[in-house]
Amino acid sequence: MNRAVPCGEPVALVLPHAPEGKRGRPPSPVETVLQIHFMQQWFTLSDPAMEEALHDVPLFREFAATDNWSIRLPDKSTILRFRHLLEKHELAAQMLKAVNAVRSSKWLLLKAGTVVDANADRSAWLDRECER
Repeated sequence: MNRAVPCGEPVALVLPHAPEGKRGRPPSPVETVLQIHFMQQWFTLSDPAMEEALHDVPLFREFAATDNWSIRLPDKSTILRFRHLLEKHELAAQMLKAVNAVRSSKWLLLKAGTVVDANADRSAWLDRECER
């Protein structure tokens, strides 16, 4: 995550506003939900689609640092509440500014992308090779 998006400043912006978890279920770690928020924006996923992707795509779990299954995966309502937290405190623009400043200093450009399963590509290649 830190290679694609520096997480330090955005986490520091969100932490003062993050829920403390005094009532209800324990909150998800800010770093985890922030990484999920970034992926949701990059791949234009709805809250339910992001929840499903976390369950179905190991790469997404690895990127969000939830791949070891010791951290409870955030559900769609947790993802929604985090987005509302960012909107309420107008943190999205501040995070974007901080992330872009670090990325531009490293000459990195981040655009929307597509996740490709390398195993699927390899199996298609193997099928073609076996036909020859």
